Amino acid sequence: METGDVKRAAEPRPQARSARDGEAGLRGGDFLHAVLVHPEIPHNTGAIGRTCVALGCDLGLVRPLGFALSDEYVRRAGLDYWQHLSLAVYDNWDDFLARARPGRMHFLSTKGGRSLYETAFEPGDTLVFGSESAGLPEPFYERYRESLVRIPMPGPHARSLNLANAASIALYEAYRQVAGARAEDHAPAGSSRERSATGVAR
Repeated sequence: METGDVKRAAEPRPQARSARDGEAGLRGGDFLHAVLVHPEIPHNTGAIGRTCVALGCDLGLVRPLGFALSDEYVRRAGLDYWQHLSLAVYDNWDDFLARARPGRMHFLSTKGGRSLYETAFEPGDTLVFGSESAGLPEPFYERYRESLVRIPMPGPHARSLNLANAASIALYEAYRQVAGARAEDHAPAGSSRERSATGVAR
């Protein structure tokens, strides 16, 4: 499934990096990080990468992946933003923990006992998302039980949300808490640089 990864070395992706290549992993600092554990659908990962670029977040991918990073669907969903993504790829969860050395982690799951909107996010937090078909690895539900967070779904017929949608909802709520007020405070009133959620200048 991942054989196409070997093609990455020949592709001009100056901002992307692999933890396999000796990188320290996700950057430290005072913002937010996103991690996908065993993602399966390329266009979901591409869309999440685009969201991370918009927010200035790092994105970590934990193998196995259900696609090659050279997949056209990843690039198509990420559009021309993909080249600006700060990306790290990890061989497994233990590799991620050792190389990224994350601080506080929040694990998004329908099994979470705490709502996203009851969760207090802090600078440097990592938001972790499972795969499209299986969610988080089974051991995570016990190991990280106190850190499971759910996105409310009051509708009676939905079992889960699309992964890219869930990531956008969670990352933007974390952004709102961590940096939203600060960003608004520093934006000049009426500035053409202020933009709505759709990216249209106000």
